[in-house]
Amino acid sequence: MLNAKMEKALNEQINKEIFSSYLYLSLAAYYETLNLSGFAAYYKVQANEEYAHAMKIYDHVHTRGGKVELEAIAKPQVEWAGALDGLKAAFEHEQFISKSIFSLVDLANELKDHSTNTFLNWFVEEQIEEEESALAVVTKLEMIGESKNSLYLFDRDMGKRAAK
Repeated sequence: MLNAKMEKALNEQINKEIFSSYLYLSLAAYYETLNLSGFAAYYKVQANEEYAHAMKIYDHVHTRGGKVELEAIAKPQVEWAGALDGLKAAFEHEQFISKSIFSLVDLANELKDHSTNTFLNWFVEEQIEEEESALAVVTKLEMIGESKNSLYLFDRDMGKRAAK
């Protein structure tokens, strides 16, 4: 049976993951306005991944005898100062999500909730990948700088991302 404190924290994480999906969909829409369809496609894939993360937690709560309680989703940012600013915002958001996952691990350890702790290991590994990917695209765009030709090629490469 899931501890009430853990249940509440997992429900909060479901909300954060769904917000992440919403944020990345907003980034996709923003990149569409910049005519960066590859960036938009990349963040549409990312939005779907984040929704899948929320559903993994949702299923875990039910599997452990808990109750999922959904809260309102905050409105995401809709404008950024440019392509690089959006990528940096995504990286910062991934760092925020990592801290949240680590807090869940700490809580599971504190409550001696071994099943949730084991379950969360997947998310810890996933966040390592998420931060690495987010930082890689920031770094690449910083290297490109103002080169429109390079941005065109990078946009094309971003659009090749496939769902996991």
